[in-house]
Amino acid sequence: MRFIRMAVNAVYQALYRKYRPQTFDDVVGQESITSVLKSQLMGGKLSHAYLFTGSRGTGKTTCSKILAKAVNCEHPVDGNPCNCCASCRSIDDGSCTDVLEIDAASNNGVDNVRSLREDAIYAPATVKRRVYIIDEVHMLSMSAFNALLKIIEEPPAHLMFILATTELHKVPATILSRCQRFSFRRITPEDIASRIQYVAYEEGIRIDEDAANILARLADGAMRDGLSLLDQCASSTNEMLTAERVYQCLGIAGAKKAAEMLEAAAQKDTKKALTLLSEQYLEGKDLAALVDELLSLCRDLLVMKIAPHSGKAMLSGICTDEETSRLLPKFTAGELLRLTKLLQETASGFQKSANRRIDVELCLVQMCDPSLNLDPVSLNARLTRIEEDLASGRVRAAAPAEEPAPAAPQADLPEQAEAEKQKASAPIEPEKSDELPVGFWTDLVMRVKPEVSGSTGAYFSLSMDQKMLEPRLSGNRLDILCDDAFVKSQVDDAHTKEVLTQKASALLQRQITVRVLLRSGLDGGKSDPMNRLLQKGKEYPDIFHIREDKR
Repeated sequence: MRFIRMAVNAVYQALYRKYRPQTFDDVVGQESITSVLKSQLMGGKLSHAYLFTGSRGTGKTTCSKILAKAVNCEHPVDGNPCNCCASCRSIDDGSCTDVLEIDAASNNGVDNVRSLREDAIYAPATVKRRVYIIDEVHMLSMSAFNALLKIIEEPPAHLMFILATTELHKVPATILSRCQRFSFRRITPEDIASRIQYVAYEEGIRIDEDAANILARLADGAMRDGLSLLDQCASSTNEMLTAERVYQCLGIAGAKKAAEMLEAAAQKDTKKALTLLSEQYLEGKDLAALVDELLSLCRDLLVMKIAPHSGKAMLSGICTDEETSRLLPKFTAGELLRLTKLLQETASGFQKSANRRIDVELCLVQMCDPSLNLDPVSLNARLTRIEEDLASGRVRAAAPAEEPAPAAPQADLPEQAEAEKQKASAPIEPEKSDELPVGFWTDLVMRVKPEVSGSTGAYFSLSMDQKMLEPRLSGNRLDILCDDAFVKSQVDDAHTKEVLTQKASALLQRQITVRVLLRSGLDGGKSDPMNRLLQKGKEYPDIFHIREDKR
């Protein structure tokens, strides 16, 4: 028996269980909640039902157990349990039959709640109040919630309910209205890092500040996750825990590798980016974690690009300030937006992907070569880079090529010279008025309709009411503007243009040429990334080259 007792005592206990807070003062990052609970305990104004909400690892179950001990403690100290009396010890070791912790995920039926309700009417046997802690209460069925309503609304004086959930929206409003609700916020990385260093000191684990900060960031606001990660890393080695060793133990690439890949994307060095990915893959790194790191880094750079001063408080801390400062000038806001959307699409496709390595490789290739994509986001990224380079003076526009001087008339062509002379001396015809006569378009449509196909004639009929076609006269040229490319394709054929030319010339009593054009947007298409790209290509042909075959 002695040997068995020693073996049981030697069983290793996880750090998050061993260092679970035992008083409200020990709870980290939830001072606004613990102070209210302590005030209620000292003032004797306790509620009969509490609802603790928040994400995982923020202290909901811990505060529930502390509250259960505090209401039954024989010698409370400023609202905290003493942890020394018989009631506190029995609750801690789980031998108290009047304080029950129920998992709603496995006891979610109406029969379980009815059994609970039948037992709850009995007075406690060894402590002051009977306490029911129902964890993950949102897992109860609707019938179970209905069975719980009456006893939560009017419980016996000796009864207290503490409900905990991570999904508040699944709890019915009838339950919410009968409870005092406390929302647990995510714990800051600074508080988690401080607690990790304290636990490491108590356990004799050597860890540097950078490693503690990395574990705190990976915990994502959950203290339990941070201590579990510390437990995992400390059990894998007896050496000093550094940032590199943490990355190696957890199988993630690390901020430095992510920064190198992003720098390769900025330099359009596809070979370097793929080489870095291959190294990480061969070392067994998690590709999903690598994409997540790249995504967090792009997000931080985008925040700093848009809000350089106030954005520092919103950074995830994946990279140091020096690395962020080095990468920030190499990207524009449009490029960072493109990379962020590309990484998001890659990460979201992992669940149904057959080969994640190929997905990440294709993502890196597109990150390094934006010309492979012609979607509006990619075009806008390329255009913002050109505009920024031109505005900063890093690139100068090429001077327009000088037009060659007109060749002198050759002396051996006397007939051509005489014709040019007569043409120059001929009288200039006065410019025609650009105003169309009243009723011109209606008359023209009525004359054209019988001589064109049925579908084309229908477009001319609709044009008189819906303005699908609009005529504009410029000298001896009549332009017909269309709002739709399909309508233009129907109207802009040889036969229709011939009929239009004849009828328009007859109405205006002079020879008219007809053109059918597609009308641009309200702003002339200037806001469209493709039009902006084409315009820049025309202005600066030596800087920006447009692939005509891909347009």
